[in-house]
Amino acid sequence: MFPIHSKGIDQEINYRSQPDQRKCRGFNMRVFRWSQAMIFFIEEINRNPTLLPNITLGYQLYDTCGLTALSLRTALSVVSQPMKRSDSGQCFSPSIPIIIGDSGSTLSMAISRLLNLFRIPLVSYFASCACLSDKHQFPNFFRTIPSDVNQASALARLVKHFGWTWVGTVGADDAYGRTGIDLFTTAVTRLGVCVAYRVIIPKLPTHQQLQDIVRTIRESTARVLVVFAIEEDIKPVVDEIVRQNVTGKQWVASEAWVTSTLISTRENYPSLSGTIGFAIRRAEIPGFKHFLESIQPLAEPYNAFAREFWETQFQCSVNTSLPTPSTTDPVHYSHSCTGMERVQDTHSIYNDVSELRVTYNMHKAIYTVAHALHNLLQCQRENGSALTQQCSDIHNLQPWQVVEVLKKVNYTNKFGDVIHFDKNGDPVGSYDIVNWQREADEGPVQYVTVGRFDSSLLTAQQLMLNQDKIIWHGGAYKVKLCSEYVSICVFVCIFLDQVECILCPEDFWSSQHRNHCVPKQIEFLSYSEPFGMALAAIAILGAIAAMTVAAIFFRHHDTPLVRANNSELSFLLLMSLTLCFICALTFLGQPSRWACPLRRTAFGLTFALCLSCLLSKTLVVLMAFKATLPGNNTARWFRPPQQRLGVFLCSVLQGGVCVAWLTTAPPYPVKNTWLYRDRIILECHLGSVALFCCVLGYIGCLAVFCFILAFLARKLPDNFNEAKFITFSMLIFCAVWITFIPAYVSSPGKFTVAVEIFAILASSYGVLLCIFAPKCYIIIFLPERNSKKYLMSQK
Repeated sequence: MFPIHSKGIDQEINYRSQPDQRKCRGFNMRVFRWSQAMIFFIEEINRNPTLLPNITLGYQLYDTCGLTALSLRTALSVVSQPMKRSDSGQCFSPSIPIIIGDSGSTLSMAISRLLNLFRIPLVSYFASCACLSDKHQFPNFFRTIPSDVNQASALARLVKHFGWTWVGTVGADDAYGRTGIDLFTTAVTRLGVCVAYRVIIPKLPTHQQLQDIVRTIRESTARVLVVFAIEEDIKPVVDEIVRQNVTGKQWVASEAWVTSTLISTRENYPSLSGTIGFAIRRAEIPGFKHFLESIQPLAEPYNAFAREFWETQFQCSVNTSLPTPSTTDPVHYSHSCTGMERVQDTHSIYNDVSELRVTYNMHKAIYTVAHALHNLLQCQRENGSALTQQCSDIHNLQPWQVVEVLKKVNYTNKFGDVIHFDKNGDPVGSYDIVNWQREADEGPVQYVTVGRFDSSLLTAQQLMLNQDKIIWHGGAYKVKLCSEYVSICVFVCIFLDQVECILCPEDFWSSQHRNHCVPKQIEFLSYSEPFGMALAAIAILGAIAAMTVAAIFFRHHDTPLVRANNSELSFLLLMSLTLCFICALTFLGQPSRWACPLRRTAFGLTFALCLSCLLSKTLVVLMAFKATLPGNNTARWFRPPQQRLGVFLCSVLQGGVCVAWLTTAPPYPVKNTWLYRDRIILECHLGSVALFCCVLGYIGCLAVFCFILAFLARKLPDNFNEAKFITFSMLIFCAVWITFIPAYVSSPGKFTVAVEIFAILASSYGVLLCIFAPKCYIIIFLPERNSKKYLMSQK
């Protein structure tokens, strides 16, 4: 179902309208291209040997003219067609199991309510109203365009990002426009932005109504206006704006008209220059342009709309007795078509494939249905001829069965996008941010992509902008009148005689004399500052100390002291301590996409390895003395292979948590602009706080368990036993990390990173000095004690 014709009538038709009143005018080539795209995609699927093999998809094409009554009439004619019959002769379902359409939210709401009676699914490619996400009212509705909940929130954040605090709103008199501006108003007021006015555009506005709307826009001191409307509804307002030569306004467009060639004309550009808004994602579709230009007016199967397109494009009449579309009056031209006309020699919105956005939504809709049916076919083949509730017969398909498989569709299309529906039948909210620009004064308007919005990402990563590419209308994002703010939107001017104030962007701050914007100071803990250099030096010194101890142990690896203290675990422990010291260095420097995940995971893995070694050493000490009891064979379970396995398992558990962290919600860099007003703190967001707590909690559990075992083994013979040294090291370790928590929470800005580094270094030095300093002292300064006789002398 497509609104191939516009509302070329004076009033909305109803059920009592006579047949000659149900005529539409205004052939819409853009929408006709959408219908051709549907045919192209269906034929493409039918040629695909891997998608629905040996199954051919068919279609019926209807024109709704964008009228609610005609849309309902069309839907009724579809569901009232002859029923399919089962083998027993019983009628059980409509012959059409699914409908693609309609383009408008109001139309889709009306159609979906009707189709609910028959449980027929409706998949829309352009109905974005948030109200359609209500599964109680629209249980069988799906769409491939994001819900306006995403767009309204994104527009509010865009307005806040540019520092606009006084905006107007304009919406069409339908579900799309009213719901859109209501959602936007709610979202933007929460961010401290005031709405100056709320204007509703009637569906068939009078000249006086248009003048009133334009007067409100022109006389308001709000220089920014956000518009939720389709191109047919906003066009009369724009025409009046241009006629009255209203300029100096920054237009923010919804996805329904931000890439409309009907609005972005050369005549309109002086009033609408710099328009910015969210556009549906676009795609380059191979072969589509050739398909569009190979159209023939009388080709088989006959398409009455193709004939009307041909006559409209070339302003000639096609000589045929075949019927014209039933919803329109035939148009007679002064001359006949020769048959030599070529679409390739023309340039219109029909064969302009540079902005295939709604067309890409159509691609998603058609292919989603195909994949749903393909899943049914696969299920049937995998289970043989047996049909169950989970595996329906694709050749006797009931509409409610299509609804169920659509809910489970999940595939990656050839453009790399993952297509699936959430619980409300909505796709992921993903948009391009588009800015209207042109290279020359008389050049064509270009839609320049200046950013993206993706609701599937973390909040801080959803809105991505390249502000250097944006061209504004008269610098509207900078200037606003001080005296025009009311209630919470009062803007205090520093100088009473200054007429205008400049609101600095988020990354800028007012100069000392309050006369221009200067960049905010960027702050993070770097290697170049004295404090950072000191921490780096301490970390490097610790790593060198650990490697020196390892060298001493290696030099004396055959001595009784080294052998008695499990040399293999000692070397592994020293290696992990070296990595702990090096890990502290990753916390210095500017946060980045690779540095933030590296900091957290390196910390978690190195400390897990260190504590695993200590735990294994403690268990070996305990088991070694238990094995001296008669008949005790416990020692055989704590030989070197078992020790290595224990260390490996304890470390792998932490590795699994880190992998889950990196794949689901990894740490990422953020700009902290809320802590200080005059500077920006660059820091790493944890990503998933829960998984970070899991990493810390696991380290804490290892430390506590190790401390308990070492405490139990502290009274074993001193000359052999290193459990008391492990006990002291774990006391220091636990004390450092317990005090770390309040210090971390209370430290501002970059000093939170310094607290983390200090905790890492202090706990690492505690383990290194408590466990290895006494041994190195004996090896170097008291070699006479490094003997088997001395170690075995004390009971």
